[in-house]
Amino acid sequence: MHHIVIVAGSSRVDSQTAKVAGFIRNRLIRAHDLEADAVSIIDLGRSPLPLWPADESGPWEEYEARLSRADAVIILAPEWHGMACPAIKNFFLYASKAQLAHKPAMLGGISAGVGGAFPISELRASSYKNCRLCYIPEHLIVRDVNHVMNGEEPESAADERLHQRLDYNLDVLLHYTRALAGIRPLIDMSNPAFVNGMS
Repeated sequence: MHHIVIVAGSSRVDSQTAKVAGFIRNRLIRAHDLEADAVSIIDLGRSPLPLWPADESGPWEEYEARLSRADAVIILAPEWHGMACPAIKNFFLYASKAQLAHKPAMLGGISAGVGGAFPISELRASSYKNCRLCYIPEHLIVRDVNHVMNGEEPESAADERLHQRLDYNLDVLLHYTRALAGIRPLIDMSNPAFVNGMS
């Protein structure tokens, strides 16, 4: 059984990003036949990580255990002022190759307007180097987030199209999850000369 962790990367409580995370979790269970206990959500709004480096790790110990057990990850990043918000950037200061290396991940950008693309390009460029997370080519951009993904039945043609795109992306992610499961044990990550990715 595959385990997937969805990271809702907003620092706001009851955020639209968390809503999307819940919707994706339900789709994985209902449409892609995953068990309910195989899909969990890390909500950085409800249980935030202290700014790194911190003397105390807050909920990191629990997050670390879940991420280490995960076979794949979904990273959801709201767009604030054309950037990925601070909470998700801070998350990647905690997460390392011990939890994420050579695991497939799908990126999602979230916007209340017509944006959402900038967090995708930002995180593809800057978040994977040391943790070795493997972003799949497909990503999701959720625009006008207040009016989509509010229930199983689409509210509009745009919402229906987004549901279809999500299901396609999740299918791709699950194929990558199966493919990379056999690769991770073959890679030696203990060599001190290559602790970090190449700059």
